[in-house]
Amino acid sequence: MIKQFLLFVTCLVAASAQAQKLSVWQDPNVNQVNREVRHAHFFGFENEDLAKVGDKTKSGRYLSMEGMWKFCFVKNHQDAPKDFFTLKYDDSKWTDFPVPGLFELNGYGDKIYKNIGYAWSTTFKSNPPYIGDTNNYTGSYRRTFELPADWKGQEVFFYVGSATSNLSVWVNGKFVGYSEDSKVAAEFNITKYLKAGKNLIAMQVMRWCDGSYLEDQDFWRFTGIAREVYLYATPKTHIQDIMIGQDYVDGSGVLEVKVDVAGKGNVTAQLLDAEGRQVDNGMFVKQEKTGWTLNSKLDNVKSWTAETPYLYTLQLTLKDQKGSDVLQVIKQRVGFRHIEIKGGQLLVNGQPILIKGADRHELDPDGGYIVSVERMIQDIKIMKFLNINAVRTCHYPDDPRWYDLCDEFGIYLTAESNIESHGMGYKEKTLAKRADFEKAHLERQHGNMMTFKNHPSIIVWSLGNEAGYGPNFEKAYDWVKAYDKTRPVQYERAEKDGKTDIFCPMYYG
Repeated sequence: MIKQFLLFVTCLVAASAQAQKLSVWQDPNVNQVNREVRHAHFFGFENEDLAKVGDKTKSGRYLSMEGMWKFCFVKNHQDAPKDFFTLKYDDSKWTDFPVPGLFELNGYGDKIYKNIGYAWSTTFKSNPPYIGDTNNYTGSYRRTFELPADWKGQEVFFYVGSATSNLSVWVNGKFVGYSEDSKVAAEFNITKYLKAGKNLIAMQVMRWCDGSYLEDQDFWRFTGIAREVYLYATPKTHIQDIMIGQDYVDGSGVLEVKVDVAGKGNVTAQLLDAEGRQVDNGMFVKQEKTGWTLNSKLDNVKSWTAETPYLYTLQLTLKDQKGSDVLQVIKQRVGFRHIEIKGGQLLVNGQPILIKGADRHELDPDGGYIVSVERMIQDIKIMKFLNINAVRTCHYPDDPRWYDLCDEFGIYLTAESNIESHGMGYKEKTLAKRADFEKAHLERQHGNMMTFKNHPSIIVWSLGNEAGYGPNFEKAYDWVKAYDKTRPVQYERAEKDGKTDIFCPMYYG
């Protein structure tokens, strides 16, 4: 009996030790390591002339990381090369692989389309957060680059627009960080890992991780890196985040701006109309150590709607403490519109609108998840020709450039977070009721909202799609509503009695 008891205790200790060693890609409470805090998508230019052009590739603070990387593919994760990220590792026998690029469209792994259920259904049973190694495609990447000499003394960030299902990053043999949520950009501050001259970046991407339980969207299941990949530099003192309130009340535009700054500097603002004429100018009033705010009411402004997408430009200029040297210039588009639900109708600028919408997966017939700006414009032109005025970004956030185009051309957006756990069903097994997945539900709302909050085209937030209903979505709704009081929030599975501002059944009969 004593021997059995000791054996039982030994097994418990072993199980506890194993749990403590749980890999980040198997732990639903660890969805990032050292990733930059989510913030509005923008690029900080070094002067006003470059900001006016608005092409970051022309900036000396931008360095593309797109193109061919050294690449090693394995079918099973346990077979991935060890220490591949070290400086001495020999990658001479590795293949050249495109970034952005998807494994399955470049000869590695099987192309799979699946509607209901997880892509691993023939490999292992769903048992969240468990994820197996077998058939868990893993790609390891390596690339060297020359650090621009004039970046000395600046902060350097690595930006990956989309990595499915997760991303691990090393620089010069040192671990930098980890990220999940395949449809929101991962950014890492790599300054302290860099050296003058030649540097090495290594990455690893896996087909599945614990986050994949929340990414069971019904579409083609691919693996790899999509969207933009680049390095960018900022001064030590730089703008970290921007929040733009852009309301329209009785013919007047209400502009409420908050800017978070790392370091000590001075922020000024200008508002320009579509013809480039200055509308308003004023110094920010400093509120906190990192916060600058602007509140302005502008008479006789032109409103933004899908039919009349008039845009103003907010120019933010960050100078040093003395106010003499320009550190950053950032431009953000502003569209004055007021959104509300009144009398059971969705109103824009006080007028009821008729939604003639479509769901749009971010999928290209040739590139898969990699969709060019030209193809995005083609989509919008077809929509306009067919009298479509609204899009739901089913079932995840899209490339940031898509939102820019919707602002410009006039498309109402329902911006959806990257959550669908359809394979777990809608009842007791739904992840919406599991405490260990609460953090992931909330973080995915945060990534969606913080990245795209400043786009006038977004008139509704969506918490996700086909993921059951429970406390995790109720908490998500409360958080979104607390942060943004200007837009309605919807979630289909909340139906009539749950927390949703819009009853939006997928199939109603």
